[in-house]
Amino acid sequence: MIRIITDSACDLPLDEAKSLGIEIIPLKVTFGNDEYLDGVTLSREEFFLKLIESSVLPKTSQISPFDFEEAFKKYPDDEILCITLSSKLSGTFQSAKIAATDFCNVTLVDSENVCVGEQILIKLAIKLISEGKIVQEIASILNEEKKKIRVIALLDTLEYLKKGGRIGTVTALVGNLLHIKPVIEVRDGKVSMLGKARGSLQGNNKLREKIIECNGINFNYPAAFAYSGLSDKLLDKYICDSKDLYPTDFKIEKYLIGCTIGTHVGSGAIAVAFFANTK
Repeated sequence: MIRIITDSACDLPLDEAKSLGIEIIPLKVTFGNDEYLDGVTLSREEFFLKLIESSVLPKTSQISPFDFEEAFKKYPDDEILCITLSSKLSGTFQSAKIAATDFCNVTLVDSENVCVGEQILIKLAIKLISEGKIVQEIASILNEEKKKIRVIALLDTLEYLKKGGRIGTVTALVGNLLHIKPVIEVRDGKVSMLGKARGSLQGNNKLREKIIECNGINFNYPAAFAYSGLSDKLLDKYICDSKDLYPTDFKIEKYLIGCTIGTHVGSGAIAVAFFANTK
């Protein structure tokens, strides 16, 4: 049996992970002196309530080698496929690599992504397992196909980028006054700025443009939507405005962003994760 182990940065709800036979190791998030386990002792809804109330950014901690070792020990008779968030965003992959040295049944994959981008790679792995492929073949396919993953997001505010030191106070103030919505992407393991839009409508159009620039979505592979905060209304508006990009029988998968990315984007962000078509 092939067992998938991953981290909570994939933002897959625990009940869905359990139904899929996936073990999720939580990252830690700290608000002041209070430490929580992402998605376990602090729900995503509770996280955003605390984020709104807090004057400083919370901190997230990478998973330790010990935590991976404890998870690997549970499945001595399984082939373990461990998929982590991008090694360029966290030391979590390195921790898994250290822990795996003591186990001959562990295969590692650096997703080079996070949030729903990491999640759709995991779901591709599940599909490949169901097709009867062996773990080494699956890892090889994932390492090739992950290069086609695109995660494009529209942020509602510049405030959290300012708090995280990624932009200056004046830039954030002017941007918020002008209703500037940053458009970012996760690609090749890193987060980068794609552009800026004025207002949500222009922002939605920007997301559409970027999807089209990627030759559209490969619907033979998993895709997912995500939102941050306590309401999915902005995401629903984007989906409604973009119906022409998706087949009529396409199943909408919506997920609430967790602390790993939520810390940096704040509430009101929306994201689309998909495998791009290749010519």
